[in-house]
Amino acid sequence: MKEKNFLDTVMEFEQQLQSMQEQFSELKAVVARTMEEHHALQLENHHLRTRLDEFHKAVPEVAAVDPVKLKKAVMDIGEGYDNLARLYHEGYHVCNVHFGSSRKGDDCLFCLSFLNKQN
Repeated sequence: MKEKNFLDTVMEFEQQLQSMQEQFSELKAVVARTMEEHHALQLENHHLRTRLDEFHKAVPEVAAVDPVKLKKAVMDIGEGYDNLARLYHEGYHVCNVHFGSSRKGDDCLFCLSFLNKQN
């Protein structure tokens, strides 16, 4: 009787270990997703801070007083093609196939084709 009880205990322990291993795998997946999102947000934050610094350098103090000059300075910064090229160099797709998703360091032929079009 003791031998059967011991075997049952070992089998129960094995099931608990398997359950914990499944939970650990799920936890690892959640941590990996969270770290990936964290990295993407850090990268985006860095790019936004850089862009904000560029904006502050491009808009002189006088333009802050004169709304017409301020509007012209903002329009000069926001050229569409330049923005798309900047986004591509920051690591995002600008092609219609994967627009807005992260390139993960690899060049995209669709994006390059789009950016190299001559109007």
